[in-house]
Amino acid sequence: MKVAEKLVELLKARGLVCATAESCTGGGIGSEITSVPGSSAVFAGGIISYSNAVKHEVLGVSSENLERYGAVSSQVASEMAEGARRLTKADLAVAVTGIAGPDGGSAEKPVGTVWFGIATADGTRTEKKLFMGDRDAVRAQTVTHALGMLTVAAGI
Repeated sequence: MKVAEKLVELLKARGLVCATAESCTGGGIGSEITSVPGSSAVFAGGIISYSNAVKHEVLGVSSENLERYGAVSSQVASEMAEGARRLTKADLAVAVTGIAGPDGGSAEKPVGTVWFGIATADGTRTEKKLFMGDRDAVRAQTVTHALGMLTVAAGI
Protein backbone atom coordinates (compact mmCIF):
# COMPACT_ATOMS: atom_id res chain seq x y z
CA MET A 1 0.00 0.00 0.00
CA LYS A 2 1.33 3.42 -0.96
CA VAL A 3 1.80 6.00 1.78
CA ALA A 4 -0.93 8.18 0.24
CA GLU A 5 -3.38 5.26 0.32
CA LYS A 6 -2.61 4.61 3.98
CA LEU A 7 -3.03 8.33 4.72
CA VAL A 8 -6.43 8.55 3.00
CA GLU A 9 -7.62 5.40 4.76
CA LEU A 10 -6.50 6.75 8.15
CA LEU A 11 -8.03 10.18 7.58
CA LYS A 12 -11.35 8.57 6.61
CA ALA A 13 -11.30 6.33 9.69
CA ARG A 14 -10.58 9.29 11.97
CA GLY A 15 -12.99 11.71 10.24
CA LEU A 16 -10.19 14.17 9.51
CA VAL A 17 -9.40 16.46 6.59
CA CYS A 18 -5.91 17.54 5.50
CA ALA A 19 -4.42 20.30 3.36
CA THR A 20 -1.05 21.24 1.90
CA ALA A 21 1.12 24.29 1.36
CA GLU A 22 3.84 23.46 -1.14
CA SER A 23 6.82 25.31 -2.48
CA CYS A 24 9.63 23.07 -3.77
CA THR A 25 7.28 20.18 -4.60
CA GLY A 26 4.99 22.32 -6.76
CA GLY A 27 1.85 20.37 -5.92
CA GLY A 28 3.39 16.91 -5.76
CA ILE A 29 2.02 16.15 -2.30
CA GLY A 30 -1.52 17.08 -3.28
CA SER A 31 -1.12 15.11 -6.50
CA GLU A 32 -0.18 11.96 -4.58
CA ILE A 33 -3.10 12.35 -2.19
CA THR A 34 -5.61 12.97 -4.96
CA SER A 35 -4.36 9.96 -6.93
CA VAL A 36 -6.13 7.83 -4.31
CA PRO A 37 -9.82 7.11 -5.07
CA GLY A 38 -12.06 8.68 -2.45
CA SER A 39 -9.51 11.28 -1.40
CA SER A 40 -12.02 14.07 -1.99
CA ALA A 41 -13.58 13.14 1.35
CA VAL A 42 -10.36 13.91 3.23
CA PHE A 43 -8.36 16.44 1.18
CA ALA A 44 -9.47 20.07 1.41
CA GLY A 45 -6.91 21.37 -1.07
CA GLY A 46 -3.50 22.89 -1.34
CA ILE A 47 -1.70 26.11 -2.03
CA ILE A 48 1.35 26.08 -4.28
CA SER A 49 3.31 28.99 -2.86
CA TYR A 50 6.42 28.93 -4.99
CA SER A 51 7.07 32.66 -4.66
CA ASN A 52 7.65 34.64 -1.48
CA ALA A 53 4.80 36.93 -2.53
CA VAL A 54 2.31 34.04 -2.45
CA LYS A 55 3.77 32.79 0.82
CA HIS A 56 3.18 36.23 2.30
CA GLU A 57 0.01 37.44 0.57
CA VAL A 58 -1.96 34.17 0.48
CA LEU A 59 -0.63 32.05 3.35
CA GLY A 60 0.12 34.94 5.70
CA VAL A 61 3.82 34.27 6.18
CA SER A 62 5.32 37.36 7.78
CA SER A 63 7.58 39.46 5.58
CA GLU A 64 9.88 39.81 8.60
CA ASN A 65 10.45 36.04 8.75
CA LEU A 66 10.95 35.82 4.99
CA GLU A 67 13.57 38.57 5.15
CA ARG A 68 15.29 37.50 8.37
CA TYR A 69 15.33 33.70 7.98
CA GLY A 70 14.64 33.18 4.28
CA ALA A 71 11.94 31.13 2.59
CA VAL A 72 13.71 27.88 3.50
CA SER A 73 13.40 28.05 7.28
CA SER A 74 11.55 26.63 10.25
CA GLN A 75 9.69 29.90 10.76
CA VAL A 76 8.37 30.02 7.19
CA ALA A 77 7.45 26.31 7.09
CA SER A 78 5.49 26.77 10.32
CA GLU A 79 3.59 29.79 9.06
CA MET A 80 2.90 28.09 5.71
CA ALA A 81 1.33 25.09 7.45
CA GLU A 82 -0.73 27.29 9.74
CA GLY A 83 -1.88 29.39 6.78
CA ALA A 84 -2.96 26.34 4.79
CA ARG A 85 -4.85 24.95 7.76
CA ARG A 86 -6.56 28.27 8.41
CA LEU A 87 -7.51 28.93 4.76
CA THR A 88 -8.88 25.45 4.10
CA LYS A 89 -10.32 24.85 7.59
CA ALA A 90 -8.56 21.48 7.55
CA ASP A 91 -7.82 19.49 10.68
CA LEU A 92 -4.16 19.18 9.74
CA ALA A 93 -1.88 20.69 7.14
CA VAL A 94 1.63 20.00 5.96
CA ALA A 95 3.96 22.57 4.40
CA VAL A 96 7.23 22.14 2.55
CA THR A 97 9.82 24.72 1.54
CA GLY A 98 13.24 23.77 0.29
CA ILE A 99 16.04 23.88 -2.24
CA ALA A 100 15.57 21.13 -4.81
CA GLY A 101 18.45 22.28 -7.00
CA PRO A 102 20.44 22.09 -9.05
CA ASP A 103 21.09 25.75 -8.14
CA GLY A 104 20.14 27.91 -5.18
CA GLY A 105 22.08 26.23 -2.42
CA SER A 106 24.55 27.85 -0.03
CA ALA A 107 26.91 26.72 2.71
CA GLU A 108 24.16 27.23 5.32
CA LYS A 109 21.39 25.79 3.14
CA PRO A 110 22.82 23.33 0.61
CA VAL A 111 20.78 21.86 -2.23
CA GLY A 112 18.53 19.19 -0.71
CA THR A 113 17.65 21.23 2.39
CA VAL A 114 13.91 21.06 3.07
CA TRP A 115 11.92 22.42 5.99
CA PHE A 116 8.60 20.78 6.82
CA GLY A 117 5.78 22.23 8.91
CA ILE A 118 2.83 20.29 10.29
CA ALA A 119 -0.11 22.18 11.80
CA THR A 120 -2.81 20.48 13.87
CA ALA A 121 -5.30 21.51 16.53
CA ASP A 122 -2.54 20.76 19.07
CA GLY A 123 -0.10 23.23 17.52
CA THR A 124 2.59 23.38 14.88
CA ARG A 125 5.97 21.74 14.67
CA THR A 126 8.73 21.82 12.11
CA GLU A 127 11.42 19.45 10.93
CA LYS A 128 14.45 19.86 8.69
CA LYS A 129 15.80 17.24 6.31
CA LEU A 130 18.77 17.15 3.96
CA PHE A 131 18.01 14.94 0.98
CA MET A 132 20.57 13.67 -1.53
CA GLY A 133 20.24 13.28 -5.27
CA ASP A 134 19.17 15.37 -8.21
CA ARG A 135 16.18 17.72 -8.32
CA ASP A 136 13.68 14.94 -9.03
CA ALA A 137 15.08 12.80 -6.20
CA VAL A 138 14.91 15.67 -3.68
CA ARG A 139 11.34 16.45 -4.67
CA ALA A 140 10.27 12.78 -4.52
CA GLN A 141 11.83 12.31 -1.08
CA THR A 142 10.14 15.50 0.10
CA VAL A 143 6.71 14.28 -1.05
CA THR A 144 7.20 10.91 0.65
CA HIS A 145 8.35 12.47 3.92
CA ALA A 146 5.49 14.98 3.95
CA LEU A 147 2.95 12.19 3.41
CA GLY A 148 4.54 10.30 6.27
CA MET A 149 4.29 13.34 8.55
CA LEU A 150 0.60 13.72 7.70
CA THR A 151 0.03 10.03 8.39
CA VAL A 152 1.69 10.24 11.81
CA ALA A 153 -0.25 13.42 12.67
CA ALA A 154 -3.53 11.81 11.58
CA GLY A 155 -2.86 8.78 13.77
CA ILE A 156 -2.36 10.75 16.96
